[in-house]
Amino acid sequence: MNLPTRLRDARNLIGMLDLREIEATVAQEARAQLVIIGPVNSGKSTLFNQLKGQRLSDVSAVPGTTKVPVSEHFGPFWLVDTPGLGEAMGAERTTSAMNALSHADVVILVLDAAAGIRQGDIDLYRDVRAQGMTVVPVLNKIDLIKKDLSAVLRDAEHKLRAPLIPISAKKGTNIAQQLIPAVIDAHPRMAVTIGRSLPHFRSIAARRVIRESGILAAVVGAEPVPGLDIPLLVGVQVRMLMRLAAIYGETMSASRAQELLSAIVGGVAIRYGAQELVKLIPGPGWVIAGAASATGTAALGHTVVAFLNHQKTPKELREFYRQKRRELRRLKKRQVKKR
Repeated sequence: MNLPTRLRDARNLIGMLDLREIEATVAQEARAQLVIIGPVNSGKSTLFNQLKGQRLSDVSAVPGTTKVPVSEHFGPFWLVDTPGLGEAMGAERTTSAMNALSHADVVILVLDAAAGIRQGDIDLYRDVRAQGMTVVPVLNKIDLIKKDLSAVLRDAEHKLRAPLIPISAKKGTNIAQQLIPAVIDAHPRMAVTIGRSLPHFRSIAARRVIRESGILAAVVGAEPVPGLDIPLLVGVQVRMLMRLAAIYGETMSASRAQELLSAIVGGVAIRYGAQELVKLIPGPGWVIAGAASATGTAALGHTVVAFLNHQKTPKELREFYRQKRRELRRLKKRQVKKR
């Protein structure tokens, strides 16, 4: 990991504690758009319905059931089920589907495991990638593969020259376990959108935000000069609190996030004093400070989730935070020993 580069990334990300910039960034995340696209009868509509949790787009065994893009409002963004794409479906329908990509942040490309990967699938994947889109390809209908799914998956990945996520949209297999985390990993902005708009995936989105913030806090906290990292750490944690609040459908300003942070942990001296002092020990002290920043940020994230779920009192939040931080420290020590 290149520390100076990651620190520059951190500064760009949180705007050097520009609270208005943080608020604007989080608001923008809540408007991210997800588009489902794929060849004829690959199961796009079934996946669309599975994500939303209800029947919205017609599902049929007849190829080309979806004639025009079907859009459903998911709070602050739109999930679009496009018409099927294939050589026989005509230029008009293909153009309609590709136009739906114009404002997409992430594209889920649904391919048919039972039909296998065809040249049209490969061309579609390349065309979408060529437009600069973030694409998460999935291999659907794995419930129809009776023997050696791993061989089918390897063959599909070899032809597409890209990793695929095996799913069954009909049965929900690997949707929460693999697809949703992959979408968030491909485009972290999607965490707020998915969590806010799809409540049954909310905990997954929250954990992803906490993990991402913890990693960033570790990089920032390892800054060797005492005190230089504090504005950045505050920014990372304020942004995390605001993103978690947005995931749970709450509106939280940057100033309110700072107040909540102080109510849980205390003032700046209490929050960062010890880890700044340890930086006076070159090398090991920087590593310890980075680890402390990561566990403190993660514990703070879990505490805020508990607050959003149960509306705990400040005293209860402080105790929960201390308990969670101890748990994370013990977990970190066990992981180090295993290595």
